[in-house]
Amino acid sequence: MKTLNLGILAHVDAGKTSLTERLLHATGVIDEIGSVDQGSTQTDSLALERQRGITIKSAVVSFAIDDITVNLIDTPGHPDFIAEVERVLTVLDGAVLVVSAVEGVQAQTRVLMRTLQRLRIPTLVFVNKIDRSGAQYDGVLRRISEKLGPSSIPMGSTDGLGTRDARYTPYAADDKEFRSLLVDVLADPDDALLAAYVEDETTLSHERLHDQLAAQTRQATVHPVFFGSAITGAGVDALMAGIKELLPAAQGDVDGPVSGTVFKVERGPAGEKIAYVRMISGTVRTRDTLNFRHAHGKHDSDPGNPHERNPVGNRTDEAAKVTAISVFEHGSAVRRSSVTAGQIGKLWGLGDIRIGDEIGVPREIPSAGGHFAPPTLETVVIPGHPTDKGALHTALAQLAEQDPLINLRQDDVRQEVSVSLYGEVQKEVIQATLADDFGLDVTFRESTTICIERPAGTGSAAEMIGKQTNPFLATVGLRIDPAPIGSGITFRLEVELGSMPFSFIKAVEETVHDTLREGMHGWQVTDCTVTMTHSGYWARQSHSHGVFDKSMSSTAGDFRNLTPLVLMTALRQAGTTVYEPMHRFRLEIPSDLFGPLLPVLARLRAVPRTPSTHGTTTALEGDIPAARVHELEQLLPGLTRGEGVLECAFDRYEPVRGTPPTRPRTDHNPLNRKEYLIHVVRRV
Repeated sequence: MKTLNLGILAHVDAGKTSLTERLLHATGVIDEIGSVDQGSTQTDSLALERQRGITIKSAVVSFAIDDITVNLIDTPGHPDFIAEVERVLTVLDGAVLVVSAVEGVQAQTRVLMRTLQRLRIPTLVFVNKIDRSGAQYDGVLRRISEKLGPSSIPMGSTDGLGTRDARYTPYAADDKEFRSLLVDVLADPDDALLAAYVEDETTLSHERLHDQLAAQTRQATVHPVFFGSAITGAGVDALMAGIKELLPAAQGDVDGPVSGTVFKVERGPAGEKIAYVRMISGTVRTRDTLNFRHAHGKHDSDPGNPHERNPVGNRTDEAAKVTAISVFEHGSAVRRSSVTAGQIGKLWGLGDIRIGDEIGVPREIPSAGGHFAPPTLETVVIPGHPTDKGALHTALAQLAEQDPLINLRQDDVRQEVSVSLYGEVQKEVIQATLADDFGLDVTFRESTTICIERPAGTGSAAEMIGKQTNPFLATVGLRIDPAPIGSGITFRLEVELGSMPFSFIKAVEETVHDTLREGMHGWQVTDCTVTMTHSGYWARQSHSHGVFDKSMSSTAGDFRNLTPLVLMTALRQAGTTVYEPMHRFRLEIPSDLFGPLLPVLARLRAVPRTPSTHGTTTALEGDIPAARVHELEQLLPGLTRGEGVLECAFDRYEPVRGTPPTRPRTDHNPLNRKEYLIHVVRRV
């Protein structure tokens, strides 16, 4: 059988988990449809998901449509858990984007569709909830065309909208309006199709139009739109036919070299690590020794460019034996002796595996994340009992395995640990998870905004071996230059690669990345190029007939200890600018309340654009600092009689006006040479 790895994505509460249940029921995997409200669905297996009625972790289920095995990945819809969607995107053959027929296109819907289009993932749109009061057809289609892109094609009509008897009817092959619509959309990139239609539209067969629709859908240039209801089952058969006929099956050579991507990691009942792998090619068998690799810095929350790859020492290779394999079949994971190209498997035995790692032969296109904005909030996690500090760090480290973007940050100076967040709901989930899974009672400090720093100019510095002021047996010279926005951190060499042992150069590069996590004001430095301009070392030496003497020989530790001093001296010379995250917002409020709201927006440093009024409702778009979004959310109900609707999404970073905010340092402060050397030299 062929395999299709299908993602199901939506704004929260659009009904994607209910649609997953309906698909499982329609294909005979389950006998009874579960309820999100009752916590009885197949994919929301966590106790917290059942309690809250939302998806928090991505989950894989499997079903068959004729000769195609569909591995369906249900993803979270709440924006606080966008990192789960981030990881799933790397393994999809196609997607279904669920839209509510009542609420229409929402903020997260637009974010998701823009990303699917940018990654050219073939996507069908399913407009759910046609049985709900307030459901629309024409209005939703218009908003899909306006907000998600004009290349959408409705595949059928509805009647009885807003009632329990609402139905969806696919267009017939001989429907003239449907043919005309297909030609209008499909002929735009296909001159031959347009010419055939102009010459004699009657000779243009439905089969040719259907084949062209399938081809353009698989190229992600066209998005067929289906309507229906996950609750009643209306339209689901038509959607299943669309999944089979319009989306591409997985490609891959089962006999080729082993290659795959890890998109999820979880812990089993005994604490063992389990890796979810999408196989790109080849076959992995139980007891195979599997090579996997991760890039340096790959799991840091870099607000620059998480796709960044470095020219020197950019990979860490690991190897481990696969002890067990499960493959998704007939609704769940089934133990098998192997997993092959195109399939999704669960692998045991890979103790050091991480999310985003590549197994076997790496893909030409990096599989790292970076499709969505990074977290813009952070908070300090405080254990209920001081004696729980060690257990808390261990527990958070395990959570970071499953979600690297929480970016665990240990402050040894203050004995505190902080995590990065997308929102307040994520904070509540972390708190509940620590209590339920680890028995830890924690509280949080108030969330603060994560800023970044970018170099304002160029700076350089060098420390020479053998000089009295340099206590380390190493020569390091570095220059830091600004780089284009979004480029991340690039490390380059102006010294010869063979000028000293490769391990020393690699130590400098890795330490550059570690040091730039805290710039002049304590924020991560990004969008820069660091060039190594000087190098030098003392070769391995010993006294006559003696053993190796470290006091006479350079080690990688000398370069790791010296690099922060050199780099921060160069950065001080260059100077940095602190940038804060900005969100793009859209407000819909009663028109009579527009005037009183403007002073509130001004106080929150929001910059509104020209409003538009439709009837008794005014829509307003603009920009607002991420730090003030939560306050606006809290104020809005009282300011708008509970009728205001707010959509917000990260847009960009902007320079901070006035005195830049600072963040306490967690390192030994290489900006203060005396303090740094007291800590480091004494430790050495």
